[in-house]
Amino acid sequence: MTEGARSSRLRTLQPSDHAAVVALNDAEVPRVGRLGPTGLDDLLPHCDLALVLEQDGELAGFVLAIAPGAAYGSPNYRFFEDRGTDHLYVDRLLTAPGHRRTGVASVLSDAVEARARATGRAEVTCEVNVRPANPASLAFHTARGFVEVGRQDTGGGAVTVALLARTLPPGDPNVGS
Repeated sequence: MTEGARSSRLRTLQPSDHAAVVALNDAEVPRVGRLGPTGLDDLLPHCDLALVLEQDGELAGFVLAIAPGAAYGSPNYRFFEDRGTDHLYVDRLLTAPGHRRTGVASVLSDAVEARARATGRAEVTCEVNVRPANPASLAFHTARGFVEVGRQDTGGGAVTVALLARTLPPGDPNVGS
């Protein structure tokens, strides 16, 4: 295989992925909230989309997204629910350190947008930490057309997030289905 060429596979998150997903997630705290030993099991029933991307047989990244109407207590999800817009909320999107800048986040984001379109959602929503700052994530989402629609403190005031939304342009309803 030539340098830079990687074999990639996007697939549904499986129980065998749990330990690796939790380890990746928890290594990225405070950029994301901690999952801990039971957090993923608690979160998955709320997810409309739970995908992993493998590159060369390794976990390169994952995404968890939640549709409207879920009984999910996250204050960030609740913010978007209270807005009343039909959205697909990205709770987590992470790329493993050794796979950054290889297109992992774009592949995962494209899959979220395809799912949002396939289910008739008007927008994709997420939050990005601004305190402590996560400038790489904010730049990524801004480049994809997300705009800030609010801010709020979470984690007992230890974290401030920018609440972002991207209105999906009308497209082919068969894309992503």
